[in-house]
Amino acid sequence: MADPKGFLTYQRELPSSREVDVRKNDYKEIYEEFPLEKTRKQAARCMDCGVPFCHSGCPLGNVIPEFNDAVYREEWQEAFQILTSTNNFPEFTGRICPAPCESACVLGINQAPVAIEHIEKSIIEMAFEKGYLRPKAPTIRSGKKVAVIGSGPAGLSAAVELNKFGHSVTVFERKDRIGGLLRYGIPDFKLEKWVLERRIGLMEAEGIRFKTNMNVGVDIHVEELNKSFDAIVLTGGSTIPRDLPIPGRDAKGIYPAMEFLEQNNRRVAGDFIAENEAIRATDKHVVVIGGGDTGADCVGTSNRHKAKSVTQLELLAKPPSTRTSDSWPNWPLILRTSSSHEEGCEREWSVLTESFEVNSKGEVTGINLVDVEWTFIPAENRYGFAKKLGTERKIPCDLALLAIGFVHPQHEGLLNQLGVALDEKGNVKASNYKTSVPSVFAAGDMRRGQSLVVWAIAEGRDAAKEVHDHLVAC
Repeated sequence: MADPKGFLTYQRELPSSREVDVRKNDYKEIYEEFPLEKTRKQAARCMDCGVPFCHSGCPLGNVIPEFNDAVYREEWQEAFQILTSTNNFPEFTGRICPAPCESACVLGINQAPVAIEHIEKSIIEMAFEKGYLRPKAPTIRSGKKVAVIGSGPAGLSAAVELNKFGHSVTVFERKDRIGGLLRYGIPDFKLEKWVLERRIGLMEAEGIRFKTNMNVGVDIHVEELNKSFDAIVLTGGSTIPRDLPIPGRDAKGIYPAMEFLEQNNRRVAGDFIAENEAIRATDKHVVVIGGGDTGADCVGTSNRHKAKSVTQLELLAKPPSTRTSDSWPNWPLILRTSSSHEEGCEREWSVLTESFEVNSKGEVTGINLVDVEWTFIPAENRYGFAKKLGTERKIPCDLALLAIGFVHPQHEGLLNQLGVALDEKGNVKASNYKTSVPSVFAAGDMRRGQSLVVWAIAEGRDAAKEVHDHLVAC
């Protein structure tokens, strides 16, 4: 595949980021242009490894060595056809996926892995530029109608696939714009929204209908939906945030991370935000509780607000800086430093948030912390932690953002009206994407729990196949 000596000749190289002092003043994507010849050399690093573990590392099963070879040969249309045979939205995954495929790359055993994510983004952007990607509406319609509830990555991929099968698809979204997490959860400095609008326009040209400001279960009862559609696909995501029930939690200035991120994305889009509802980090001591990607997005956004300080707390221990030799090809637990952290942030690990300090006005002013020590408990076959005496302390905090994940989808309204069974975690229970209610399917975070965008796309694709088989059999 590609250049048989490429992995010996070229080192991993990625686009440079714009200077920190420049990019913190805007919400544009942070990366500089990257010459195509350099991308070609990165594709040349793909080995003829016999068993390409990157296939299984990617939830979509992307045929990675083949599109790398096509890029090396500068056959961009061929690369595009290979890539889009498995991935509906490479322009999204090429920007925001953590790239589990790269963790499974055979070259990554003793070198830096192939730059798969960058190559993927390069292919799809070339496809848009060259006009390889044009609307392809089905020539024959099946006469069947499908309602997709939720317009995040799972809902969009399900809609695309169902439309390809010839079914008439309507996507319902309770917010005012299409995109779900892609629209309101991912900051523009990671995914500018023109990228999303471009794809939505293509989908509309292919015959997919979108209805916004339509909260199914509130604005429209599911009985009406059942009368109008032959199948329903639930892709509403995992939307109930995990809370932190500690003293002082009800103070002003403490918010779930997604409230902060959504409001800022709306502000960037030009929406009016009333001052009495504004969540701003400007000139504040910001504390982000939670060490994952959402927490990092809060860090980057707070830096752009010109926060006085930004601190990110994580209960778990600090991961090692390099992967262990026995972790390949699995996703390794290592320290990950995002572009947001590079822009300015104090990070603390193995720290427990015990309580919030609150002033006479009911506003948060600080957080009481204590360090913890993690140990393995053989009798219970799990890790546990104990507080370290003498490490109690208080740090200033004017704005606390809870980036500690989501517990399950919203049950009130749609799910309760449908009467679908739930699993032990409160997610929609679905076997082969089929719920307990006939002709109702579920995919994405609503079914599997909080996960990655790439998993949501994969679930939407697979659910669409199950829906199609069901409709054909009816």
